[in-house]
Amino acid sequence: MSDAKKSGIGRWIALVVVIGLGIGGYMYWQESQHWESTDDAQIDARIHEVSARVAGTVQAIKVEDNMLVEAGTVLVELDPRPYQVAVDQAKAEIAQAEAEAAAVRSDLPVISTTTSSQLSSAQGSLEEVNAAIATAQQQVTATRARLPVVEAQLRHAQADDVKAANDLKRYETLIAKEEISRQQYDGARGAAAATKAEVEATQATLAEIQHAIEVAEARVAQEKSRLSRAQSEIRQAGSGPQQIAATQARAQAAAAKIQTARARLQQAELNMEYVVVKAPVSGVVRRNVELGQSVQAGQPVMTIVPLNDIWVVANFKENQLAQIKIGQPVEVSVDAYGGKKYTGKVESISPATGARFSLLPPDNATGNFVKVVQRLTVKIVLYKGQDGEGQLRPGMSVVPKVRVK
Repeated sequence: MSDAKKSGIGRWIALVVVIGLGIGGYMYWQESQHWESTDDAQIDARIHEVSARVAGTVQAIKVEDNMLVEAGTVLVELDPRPYQVAVDQAKAEIAQAEAEAAAVRSDLPVISTTTSSQLSSAQGSLEEVNAAIATAQQQVTATRARLPVVEAQLRHAQADDVKAANDLKRYETLIAKEEISRQQYDGARGAAAATKAEVEATQATLAEIQHAIEVAEARVAQEKSRLSRAQSEIRQAGSGPQQIAATQARAQAAAAKIQTARARLQQAELNMEYVVVKAPVSGVVRRNVELGQSVQAGQPVMTIVPLNDIWVVANFKENQLAQIKIGQPVEVSVDAYGGKKYTGKVESISPATGARFSLLPPDNATGNFVKVVQRLTVKIVLYKGQDGEGQLRPGMSVVPKVRVK
């Protein structure tokens, strides 16, 4: 074959290749218009920090790093002895509070009955004493009323006695001179003896009346003393309602103490449950503590990553978001597995750029401003059932392609 012919065939081959490349490039360009992709994307998931709810010393660790656990699996056990002591103490406090409440409740009816009985008895005694005082005062008044009469009788008898004595002396002189008869003399002597006896009898009656007055006055004083005691008993019995109210207040305080002790027991029993740390969700664990380590309440002891709930966080440039809509299908290539494909959809778009969410947002209000294309986060969820072996892990780099047309 001549060189000219060979040259012509070469030109035809080159032309076919160029046309093929052109057609391929056009087709690639056409296809690329249907997709938006980025290599600034990673797998993400919820990271559960499992914390101790009470302080204590790690007594047992039931799992190892990277172990797959189910929700409710025991992860860590703390030393329960201090909390068991608290439970026992709370139970003892409840028993003591219930005993005190029972004692107060038993005192209440006794105090009520005793107070009522004392008040009734004191009121009866008061009426009796008032009646006795009135009787004694009447006796004093009546006896004192007799005193002037008897004193007058005594004065009259004394006057008669003086007269009879004087008459007897005259009759003694006359009888000595035999100027009167013996009969007259005996009559005068008898009259003198009679008046003297009457004086003595009246004096005795007067003494008896004075003694009766003293006795009646002493009885009045005695009854007044009883009256004072009865009034004191009534005042004491009258304070019964206050005593009952105070006892009722003590009963209420005892009941409140029981409630407080029961609440303390519930908290102690909760703390006993909290010494066993369980997995709140299913996933792969990472240990944060060692055996014998002292932990505080709220300190993370395990980290759990639930691999059945993962998604893709893709940071698209702002000029790529014009055609990206929620619900559009997505194809995700995972770098770690040689570009293995997973499918999903766009779930949401971030409300602001990553720069706005940073700790120190950039201030572009300067004279040397340089426009930088910003990126917004697009959340892509993968369809279930594609990662049965749990190969996808948070932080892996991926390349998502969103079909926009």
